[in-house]
Amino acid sequence: MLAMQKKQNKKQRERLTALLPYLIAFASGTLMGLTVAPVGAWLLAWIAIVPLWVLIVTSAKGKNEFLPAFLWGIGYHGVALSWITGIHPMTWLGVPWLPSLAITLFCWGFISILGGVFLAIWAAVMVRLAGQKPWLRILIGTAVWCGLESLWSAGPLWWSSLAYTQSPHNLVIVHLGQLSGPNTVTAAIVAINGLIAEAYIKRQDIKMSSVPLRFVNKYLATATGLLITLHLIGFILYSRPIAQPPEAALKVGIVQGNIPNRLLRSSEGFRRAQENYTNGYLTLADQGVDAVLTPEGALPIFQRNLLETALVAAVKEKGVVAWIGAFGERGDSYTISLFTFNNKGEIVSRYDKSKLVPLGEYIPFEGILGKIVQRLSPLDAHQVAGSANQLFDTPFGRAIASICYESAFPEQFRRQAAAGGQFILSSSNDAHYTASMPFQHHAQDIMRAIETDRWSARATNTGYSAFVDPHGRTLWMSGYNTYETHAETIYRRQTQTLYVRWGDWLTPLLLISSGGAWLVIRSIKKFSSFGNP
Repeated sequence: MLAMQKKQNKKQRERLTALLPYLIAFASGTLMGLTVAPVGAWLLAWIAIVPLWVLIVTSAKGKNEFLPAFLWGIGYHGVALSWITGIHPMTWLGVPWLPSLAITLFCWGFISILGGVFLAIWAAVMVRLAGQKPWLRILIGTAVWCGLESLWSAGPLWWSSLAYTQSPHNLVIVHLGQLSGPNTVTAAIVAINGLIAEAYIKRQDIKMSSVPLRFVNKYLATATGLLITLHLIGFILYSRPIAQPPEAALKVGIVQGNIPNRLLRSSEGFRRAQENYTNGYLTLADQGVDAVLTPEGALPIFQRNLLETALVAAVKEKGVVAWIGAFGERGDSYTISLFTFNNKGEIVSRYDKSKLVPLGEYIPFEGILGKIVQRLSPLDAHQVAGSANQLFDTPFGRAIASICYESAFPEQFRRQAAAGGQFILSSSNDAHYTASMPFQHHAQDIMRAIETDRWSARATNTGYSAFVDPHGRTLWMSGYNTYETHAETIYRRQTQTLYVRWGDWLTPLLLISSGGAWLVIRSIKKFSSFGNP
């Protein structure tokens, strides 16, 4: 009986030992997910990849070496994007409770699994580098991670870059984005984690040999030195003074209307929108602002009906420029747009949202899913995206325009800054998600302000509206689910960071240099094998 009990205990220990790598990988991915709102434990980003790196490099080929990375990706993206679940229930849109739950879980699960797939691809490269020199693993591992993030961000589904784990808390390191965009920060995080992981691997190798342990581990020392150096570079960029010439000043007011999305399609919702935004505009106009910014879809009506609204009537009366969020028209379709009304109440420019949210704003596989999710739109028409190369001219010069989801796509901002955009206007509606989402959204806008070296005004429906300076410092931020108006002076700028001029040059440089190094080492090994038969 005792022997049988021992045998069962042994089997349980073996099962636990077999499961342990996967539990560790998932747990470390979950820790990375805690770096962003609502927890904001940003320091964890500098160590959360270490367990995965060790597991991948030390794993045996053919023994589910990709599964730990897959679980890590699900843990990170699943936790970081858990705010997606806040869209349920969508009964206010006419979607029954159960289909609403199914749609929500599908969206959350799909994006989490997609993150796991990208990590599995990274692992597929790393596991084949187990016999290579540690410095080459670090170089290639960093390059491939950045390359995969670039590939993912080129598609319609993107949000949780490693770089945004540092915003808004570690503004010094986020300033590295001025050099080559957010992938500069991502590369820093991956490289530091890789060095710490290699230090651990080296220590374990020495323990199993007869070589005495050294007091200083060169990989750990390198990680420390690199971390300090990168923060020093970021601090130098962060410490540069911001020129504020009076002739470049622009006093902008923001109205946060606080209209719940469940009221958007009702007459009561439209009445409240007209009242809140008109009163807010009048209040700010009386404070002497130069212009007023409203959120995405502030007035949920078509462009042709805007001129009949009380808000536009107020613009004609007060003569203060207004940027109004509404719906543009394109044939039988419509766009989510931001309109510039000049001091005469005339539309002088329009920006159409070009990055639409899948399922929420457009329907993938529309022939299959269209009947199920078409009611997610507040209008009966078909929504389309704006062109990718738009410019947004205003009475105060060219602006960098962004509507909601576009905040996650740095190239949108870089292109407009390179084309002469002098300040950022970010217009959003995050009302249908949990409170952590708008805070993450604010963190994204902070990164875009730093990368482009521009002042940013951000208006949302229910929060968080904000003003941000070119160093990413939040000058003012609204409450959540509150009606608010606020005015700040921002400054138009024409500077161009290295990132604005050259784009993301670091990722191709890393990929080319790491691939070249691998080929050289491989050639040397082949040559050596020929010389030593």
